[in-house]
Amino acid sequence: MTVNSPLCFRGKKILAPMVRVGTLPMRLLALDYGADIVYCEELIDIKMLQCKRVMNGKLLCLHWYLIFVCFSLHIEVLETVDFVAPNERVVFRTCEKERRHVVFQMGSADAERALAVAKLVESDVAGIDINMGCPKEYSTKASMGAALLSDPDKIETILTTLVKGICKPVTCKIRILPSVEDTVNLVKRIEKTGIAAIAVHGRKKEERPQHPVHCDVIKAISEAVSIPVIANGGSHDFIKEYTDIETFQKATAASSVMIARAAMWNPSIFRKEGFFTLKEVMKDYIKYAVRYDNHYTNTKYCLCQMLREQLETPQGKKLHAAQSTQEICEAFEMADFYEETTAIFEAKKTSSETEAQDKDDQMEDPDVIKLAVRFDKREYPPQITPKMYLLEWCRKEKHPQPVYETVQRPLDRLFCSVVTVAEQKYRSTLWDKSKKLAEQSAAIVCLRTLGIPEGRLCEGENQLIHKRKREDQEHLNNRESGEDPNEPSQKKANCIEENSDMTLHKM
Repeated sequence: MTVNSPLCFRGKKILAPMVRVGTLPMRLLALDYGADIVYCEELIDIKMLQCKRVMNGKLLCLHWYLIFVCFSLHIEVLETVDFVAPNERVVFRTCEKERRHVVFQMGSADAERALAVAKLVESDVAGIDINMGCPKEYSTKASMGAALLSDPDKIETILTTLVKGICKPVTCKIRILPSVEDTVNLVKRIEKTGIAAIAVHGRKKEERPQHPVHCDVIKAISEAVSIPVIANGGSHDFIKEYTDIETFQKATAASSVMIARAAMWNPSIFRKEGFFTLKEVMKDYIKYAVRYDNHYTNTKYCLCQMLREQLETPQGKKLHAAQSTQEICEAFEMADFYEETTAIFEAKKTSSETEAQDKDDQMEDPDVIKLAVRFDKREYPPQITPKMYLLEWCRKEKHPQPVYETVQRPLDRLFCSVVTVAEQKYRSTLWDKSKKLAEQSAAIVCLRTLGIPEGRLCEGENQLIHKRKREDQEHLNNRESGEDPNEPSQKKANCIEENSDMTLHKM
């Protein structure tokens, strides 16, 4: 397919992919300081395939009842695109500012999974990279990372599939093999897949940062192929300041240089004018972390990597003890910034919530009957609920059992449920604190619309309560007579609200 992207890999200074470090705040900071391209941390294909893409407060590919909901108002406030796991954790967050510069690196050992992930993210990134150099056991045991280096056929299949399947440039990052000849031969084979560039970490998979980087091997690769070669691994031996980047590039004859640890310690390594002080850098980083709602544990980790030997200072000890973003800001004398930014976010959130509620109230939806009701268990006898009444009525009228579809709003974690009865949908316009409460509220809307008793105490005793008492007595008599209480009748079980056949939850 034709690559439709301005991304070029020649003459570039690149932030390397680093686990826990290469999140959005660090990538944006590196770009501010002069990086041309930034790689995100390696993200595993299986985990990414479980994610939903969330943008501007709407979750794509949802049923009608989600369209009116400002499903992720925090995303609208942050102006980001998020890939959110089923547990609501943000796995990958990006924004417009980096869209033409960020390369998405994934861990994968399967061509079809890799392609599926690439298609999921390609509209939000500038390129796709496959990690073929990670020597960690968690990666190699799954046949990913450096394990791929011993399986050239699989490498070829994965890269060819990606190059043919997406419109963005594809790259890969490798480590060198035991011999120069084997490494060059592998890279030549990789080149034939049509990838846009190859990043080479100049160490073998068993070598660590304290081992010398093999500039001669990277140079041999650079001279053997026509695609751009990105040299990586020079932080320990070469790159101490900006001018050293060019020194490393010349030593490897590479097209570009990728920087990892030197950038992790001080991302202003990318400034041709020279370093900013560490104090300035950390404050700039914290501003991005707060602005983009970075999880405090990740923020704390990255700041600790910058402080290094200063972790035992009073400020370092405050950072180590911090248990929230607010406490991190306080450790760096940025409490006012945190409060001001939080106030802005709250104002935006309130505005978005009001707008979403207005849209909900104004929306014409003839397929859904809505009432502003909420379930209060104090108004009902023990173990008697509107859902039970609705189920009993459906059975009596020979309708299919009610179907509940429940969604949660990540912003405030409230729930809304829609119940379908006899092909008609019902829901409450009020959001509830739990899935169970939201379903009860939906059942109440249906019962009141149809004029059916819902079991409230003010309605007096009724047939369903008498039925439950009879069933309880029957169950007790069976136990006293030695009969198996699990005989086929299963009357009581049919009334249990949480029976798996009673409701269908769709999140």
